[in-house]
Order: sequence, then structure tokens, then C-alpha cells
Amino acid sequence: MACRAYVSFVISNSDNRHMNNSTESSLMHLPVTDSLAIAILNGDWTPGSSKTLEAIQEEFGISRTVAREAARSLEAVNAVAIRRRVGLIAQSPDQWSALSPQVIQWKLRSDHRAQELLSLTELRLAIEPAAADGAARHASIDVKAKFPVLAMELRKHGESGDLETFHKLDIQFHSLLLRNSGNEIFAALADIVAVILRGRVEIDMYPRRPEASALDAHEAVAEAIWKGDGQAARQAMHDIVDEVETAITGGTQ
Repeated sequence: MACRAYVSFVISNSDNRHMNNSTESSLMHLPVTDSLAIAILNGDWTPGSSKTLEAIQEEFGISRTVAREAARSLEAVNAVAIRRRVGLIAQSPDQWSALSPQVIQWKLRSDHRAQELLSLTELRLAIEPAAADGAARHASIDVKAKFPVLAMELRKHGESGDLETFHKLDIQFHSLLLRNSGNEIFAALADIVAVILRGRVEIDMYPRRPEASALDAHEAVAEAIWKGDGQAARQAMHDIVDEVETAITGGTQ
């Protein structure tokens, strides 16, 4: 697996003579955690079965400190349960912390990616139109003024094919909207939506060039927020996310 190859790379390129346990684990437990989580998701580690720390140390060629940190990270999102004299017991993915950004990233990189992307898009469809309505009604004038600028930049970089900049701006646009919706729950979901937007790009489920209709809809959201028209902002944001859902369920990118 790619994660296991990365673990080997980290180990081979680490000078452990100058590394205390805390630094070592902070550098090395993350790819181990990724690999173990994806093994559960893909059925390579069956829920209900167990692994000891010693087995994980041997599998990845890591220290007990690193194995323990990986175990704690998995336990923190309910991916495993830890039992004395048994070790780590894999948990069914439907018991994991579904809104954890790390869990979302794992699922998008696993055999669960299609269902996960659809579920996340349905979440966006439920919250982002309402957040756009809220931003139109509650955001300050200074914040509202940022939306037309971001929409203009999105069109510029989308039409020119500068997708790296486009995606960064897209995340800024949606994060700004959620954080200024006047709803603290929506604001708390901004980082999760950023993970969703970034993840769709990373798994190559985004168009090579943004659709003109998506650029138009972002401009419509921006204009409605600037004018304080909550209903128009809600409808335009619904159009944006609904187009994503249609692309996913229709099997297109």
C-alpha cells in the first residue's frame, strides 16, 4: 500500500540518533495511522478482529512509541477499541466519527469514496444554501464586499485553467460564507467543507475545467450576498451544490 511505502520512506530518511520519542512519533505515526484506517475501510483488517502493538511494530518496522501514538489516533475517532491483553480491535466504519476531517479523508481515499462523496454532498446541500441566506442577512459590509471579488477571481482562474489557485479560492469562498452565516454550527463546519472540497480534487473527481454554470452560480451567490438578498443567495448556492450532486450520481466528473 502507498501509506506503508511512505512509512518506510520516513523511517529510512529519519536520523533517529537526534530524535526524541515525541518528535519521532509526531513524524511517523500519521502514515501508519492512515494505512491501518484504510486497511479497515477496504476490508483488509476485518472489523472485530484485533492486532497487538507488537504486530503493528513488526508490520511497519516502527518503535512501540510510534505504534502507541497510531493506536491512540485511531481510538480517538472510534476506528479501533483498545483492550488490555487483546490489543486494537477494528471497529465497523459506521461507528467512526463521521464528521472528523481525518475520517473523511480516509474514506475518500478508500473503497468507500463514492458513497462518502455523495453523503458529504448531501450534507453540503442541507447546510450551504441556508448559510448563504444567513450570510446575506448577517455578514458585515466588509465581509459582503469580499464575495464579488472572490467570485471574479474564481472566474478568472477557472477560465484560464489555473486550477490550483481556483481551488484555493473556492475553499476561501465557501469557508467565508459558512463562518459569516450567523450560525455558529455552520461556522464550525467550515473546516469540514474545506476537507470535502479539497478531497474531491485529490481523488480526481473534479472537472478539468470548472463548468461555466458553476462560475455563474458563484457570481450569483456573491451578488445576492452583497445586496442582502437571502432568498436569491440560498437558491444560487443550492444550484452550485445540486450540480455537484448531479455530477456524482450521474457518474460524470
